[in-house]
Amino acid sequence: MKIKPFDCVSKEHYDLLLSADPDRRMVDSYLARAEKFEAVIDDQLVGLIVLIDTHPRTLEIVNLAVKEAFQNQGIAQRLLEFAETWAKDQQVRTLEIATGTTSFAQLYLYQKMGIRVISVERDFFTRNYQAPIIENKLLLKDLLRLNKRIFG
Repeated sequence: MKIKPFDCVSKEHYDLLLSADPDRRMVDSYLARAEKFEAVIDDQLVGLIVLIDTHPRTLEIVNLAVKEAFQNQGIAQRLLEFAETWAKDQQVRTLEIATGTTSFAQLYLYQKMGIRVISVERDFFTRNYQAPIIENKLLLKDLLRLNKRIFG
């Protein structure tokens, strides 16, 4: 698998982005100012990760997605490891990510990678997304913020 930057956001990229964040308006709000990386196997897009600077020396993972046919093969973990290495190279102190309280598999992976919950934003998804999001047969309401100290 190769992880490389990309600038031109294709329909295939959007399909992946929207699988992780179903509101195109929200995705569009961060894409222009983001560092975007794609995971490719045999010239096929299999995943992506999108990073933005949020505070001095803080980098947030705002989108992480893997095509369904390639899930549970360690690709998301490799993308997270890539993001951490890239953050270290940029002398970032903190790597952040946010997810829903119903995103059980993602929470497991993030915590396995040493990324820890730091706060809860109650009703984030019901306030900020036009359509209800059902995940794991539950209405997604709250957002969890997690982070990992890289330096310092």
